[in-house]
Amino acid sequence: MDDTSDFDASGATLTTYERYWGDICTYLESHGYVLRPRYRPGWQPSWKLNNTPILRAEDFVGLPLHTTRMIDATRVSDGKLVYLKKVASTSLELDLARYFSTEELRQDPRNHCVPLLDVIPHPDDPTVSFMVMPFLRYVNRPPFETIEDMFECGEQILEGLAFMHQHGVAHRDCAYPNVMMDASALYPQGFHPVYQEFSPNIATYAPVLPRSSVPITYYLVDFGISTRFSVDEPVRLVLGKDGIEDTVPELSDDVPYDPFKTDVYIAGALFREIFLNKFSNVGMIAPLVAWMTAPDPKMRPDISESLHAWRRIRKDTSPLQKSWRVKPRDESLLGGMFRDAVSLINCALGNISATSASR
Repeated sequence: MDDTSDFDASGATLTTYERYWGDICTYLESHGYVLRPRYRPGWQPSWKLNNTPILRAEDFVGLPLHTTRMIDATRVSDGKLVYLKKVASTSLELDLARYFSTEELRQDPRNHCVPLLDVIPHPDDPTVSFMVMPFLRYVNRPPFETIEDMFECGEQILEGLAFMHQHGVAHRDCAYPNVMMDASALYPQGFHPVYQEFSPNIATYAPVLPRSSVPITYYLVDFGISTRFSVDEPVRLVLGKDGIEDTVPELSDDVPYDPFKTDVYIAGALFREIFLNKFSNVGMIAPLVAWMTAPDPKMRPDISESLHAWRRIRKDTSPLQKSWRVKPRDESLLGGMFRDAVSLINCALGNISATSASR
């Protein structure tokens, strides 16, 4: 059997976890959310019906294995791309999502918890519900372009964590990829929810705007292991080793620890991973990241101090430096020289535009 036949065999039948969504596709549509053609009743592979190449058929694209509890959908009322997530109806994750999506808290610009757009009960199982959320992308896809992009991303993340902490909630898992972004403004013609570099019909690459040209909102997602305390609770300690970031020194099933200081560590480790380890010209944040990831939780800043320090670094960085491109550590010398020249031209054009606009 050739490679095409292998593709045909694997893509022409829904997997077990895909059939779960296919079975409730009509029910979800009755609540205003449409799944892709692959999951609709009576689906037949388009590449068999139309004799089109398999890899150009949108309905060949299934769900990634890491998203078996989630599926993309389109909201009928406005065509908005959303995510549906299967959760326990009594879960703290759903409870916190509801809390942070109340009208009062949603209007606070410091709130960077992922918005809960809707909750759909399971048609047959009252213990299961489906959270409806905006479709988000990883914070570095498309890649960061300038140092200002980094500052904006980091500030929103810290601001969102400070907001959660103010309300007595420790996220406890604010690592990559549980920090995401609404990139819809970057893709004016949309993008495919699985093959995200492509257009919705996967026929062409999706046109993308520069990150600096449109507002981007960053969100904290997945409150599956979060902890909520009453605001006046005197002791705020937890147990547990769960979480994506496995370098946190204090995690323990036996010795209680402060989850708010753990959030600070995880955020610092995130900045180290997506900024310091990736780019060679963002060293201005290194001292703060080292402070946030101090082995002793008592030696770390709290989240408000971290946010204040981040804003100070951002303010003290010159406009020219902030508009400069981030330099990947693995780029070649020749490639770096070329990109520096392009960045210099872009900076000059940006300064001319800003001067003209101020007159």
